[in-house]
Amino acid sequence: MQHQQAQAATAEVVEGRELAKGHAGQQPRVRTPCRAALSRALDRVRQAARDRARRWTALWQHVSAIDRLREADNRLKHHAAPGVDGQTWAAYGAQRETNLREWSDRLKRGAYQAPPVARVSMPKAAGRQRPIGQPTLEDNIVQRATVEVRNAIDEKDLLGFSYGARPGRRPHHAVDAVTVGREKRHSNGGLEAAMRGLYEAMDHAWLVQCVAHRMGDQRVVRHIRTWLKAGVLEDGQWRQQEEGTPQGGSASPWRAHRSLHDVCDLWAAQWRRRGARGEVMIVRDGDDCLVGFQDKDDAEPFLSDLRERFHRFRRELHPNKTRLMECGRLARERRQRRGQGKPETFDFLGLPHRCGTTKRGKCAVRRSPIAKRLRKKLQEVKQTLRGRMHWPIEKLGAWLKRVVVGHSRY
Repeated sequence: MQHQQAQAATAEVVEGRELAKGHAGQQPRVRTPCRAALSRALDRVRQAARDRARRWTALWQHVSAIDRLREADNRLKHHAAPGVDGQTWAAYGAQRETNLREWSDRLKRGAYQAPPVARVSMPKAAGRQRPIGQPTLEDNIVQRATVEVRNAIDEKDLLGFSYGARPGRRPHHAVDAVTVGREKRHSNGGLEAAMRGLYEAMDHAWLVQCVAHRMGDQRVVRHIRTWLKAGVLEDGQWRQQEEGTPQGGSASPWRAHRSLHDVCDLWAAQWRRRGARGEVMIVRDGDDCLVGFQDKDDAEPFLSDLRERFHRFRRELHPNKTRLMECGRLARERRQRRGQGKPETFDFLGLPHRCGTTKRGKCAVRRSPIAKRLRKKLQEVKQTLRGRMHWPIEKLGAWLKRVVVGHSRY
């Protein structure tokens, strides 16, 4: 859509950089009359959302529409694990239209109640565990439909330097923004920051307040609140959650990103306008944030104020992943004059970034996979190959191609 492309381009201009590579402002092509009608309905919502003073009093009708639920179903992956009710995609698909109509009717009547989320733990690095939530199939569809409608409003409010959980924006665009900022903007110092407990430490009352800011339709607010209070089912035991949201549902990334917009993004944009001495470049994707400063004396006050801001809203920066550094185009020249060598390396979205030079001697950002993760992946491929030595060469080559292409695209 032309207005969506223009909106994406405007967001990029805010950060003083070119439009990110790829189709950041484009939506999937409308193929059916149903999808065309849904797209027109959201276009009207987006148009009305330009009025920042407007409060929405009749938004739930877009979520509960049968066509919206059907489209949300089409966008979900049909191999997810079942939730607490045990319903699988195979069983649901046998009576798909009947189920969708029943759910739409219950949503319109206000009879829908969010069920608890099944919680399992997935291993992370260093032996830690990541709690993952498994919503029921029905709840996941309703969440997806709600997020689609909410995005039509929130995209008018979100800032250009935020990239997480937004339609048409990918981690590649955030990495591209960092590259352009380091190579072409006046950067002498930087802040590498990561937030601890992006999902686990979310304050429910604050999130509901953020959602209700422009939302006069209490049906939407009530469903957001019931999702937060539905609790989790782990090892057969139900537990109420006083804070946080289960990671794994369709609405979980949106909830986390929406709360950080009010807690972090708006504050950072205001600090940049009022408190900075020089240029400040900000890129945030989820719980990873990178800030570049033209005047390195801005770095410590920004970090100090950011810690205070997070403490106020019961948030915390990760102590081992948050640090001030000297990097960027100007930092390289100054460090060479002082005899301190190359600028410092920093991590962003799991990729180490280092400042190199082109053949003409200009600053260039170089990225490479984390060596430890690469070695681990190679060991996994080696073990898999040993178990598939009986495969035909053509089939084995096709599998290896998928592995290599997937790694290269990432």
